[in-house]
Amino acid sequence: MARTATHREFFAVRTVAETLAGFRPARRTGVETVALSGAHGRVPAQPIRAPHDLPGFARATVDGFAVRAADTYGASEGLPSYLDVTGAVLMGRAPEVAVAPGIAVAMPTGGVLPEGADAVVMVEHTQETMPGTIEVVRPVAPGEGLVRADEDARAGAELLPAGRRLRAQDVGLLAAAGATEVRVHARPRVAIVSTGDELVDVDEPIAEYQIRSSNDRAVEASLLRARLARVTRGRLRDDAATMRAELATLLERADVLVLSGGVSMGQFDLVPGVLGELGARRVFHRVRQRPGKPMWFGVGTRGQPIFALPGNPVSVLIGTTRYIVPALRAAAGLAPQPAEYVTLAAPAEAMAELTHFLPVKLSWSTAGAALATPHTTNTSGDFAALAGTDGFVELAPRRGEYAQGAAVRLFRW
Repeated sequence: MARTATHREFFAVRTVAETLAGFRPARRTGVETVALSGAHGRVPAQPIRAPHDLPGFARATVDGFAVRAADTYGASEGLPSYLDVTGAVLMGRAPEVAVAPGIAVAMPTGGVLPEGADAVVMVEHTQETMPGTIEVVRPVAPGEGLVRADEDARAGAELLPAGRRLRAQDVGLLAAAGATEVRVHARPRVAIVSTGDELVDVDEPIAEYQIRSSNDRAVEASLLRARLARVTRGRLRDDAATMRAELATLLERADVLVLSGGVSMGQFDLVPGVLGELGARRVFHRVRQRPGKPMWFGVGTRGQPIFALPGNPVSVLIGTTRYIVPALRAAAGLAPQPAEYVTLAAPAEAMAELTHFLPVKLSWSTAGAALATPHTTNTSGDFAALAGTDGFVELAPRRGEYAQGAAVRLFRW
């Protein structure tokens, strides 16, 4: 954990990211059991093992005939390999016939391999010479055209690891293994709060001196898309007593608190002081970045992380994407997402002292390279400009500019 900063210190972006990766609200919320139908996108809290061999029986992988492979070898030497067909395997039923020397049994793909057979010859590699008799025109080796009873997984083998989000194919595998429930990391309860007397909700009448609350909606959408939290939204006025009472309640109920606004140096930037009065411990305040320099982060008395972002919409969405979503991924037991790099399609101005987060629009070259075209916003409150972007790139501090063709790290919305 990073040391506590004085009010005049700034933290570097890398230090902030490393600090936030160390908090694990999911350890306090524990694990829960969910039905298989609700498991997609969840993160297993423990490895999932096969309760029995999969598929559980040897089965055909082609339409054809179950045979003894040795009975087909003559076909490789130009000799006739005639076999008598003595029945057929039906799907969903145990075989009622066995394979003896000189015998073949008709097989559908997925059918249970009958006793005595060690291969399945494709129907395309046979021809009927007379009713009830086939000639094999291409030999098969033992094990060809089938899968063994434990070929997918043996009983007790690890099917899926802990700490990796369940995908559609994983849910299918769990269904095949007969798993009706899964133990997963519980999603933390995240309270999203916008502060400011000027805010009204989207469905309320608005005066000419007011603005609609949008930060809370953007953060909510970002966290829901990431499938990492259960969220609630709220608003607070710029009144210390009201803010103190409401935040005290939220800190009792929430596992993570995300605030926007009230963290800079103005007369009504009350959030840091009120949080301190409630016993929250500041970890850092102010980051060498643009946008989002006034960002505050601390820990509540119950150990819950508290993110306090500046009120400008672009700062909020960048802060959520760059810091909060990765922190919640770590809390859920997920590995960090691999860093993604793109090539600048045009020069981009750097900042000498600050890390610059620059919105970009993506395209691809004919060679398949990802290109990022800078899309500068009018101000850090310009949500409209973000609508045409795909994410932002992180430009480390330097004098001058990043040249066209430079490789830079990308963060997708």
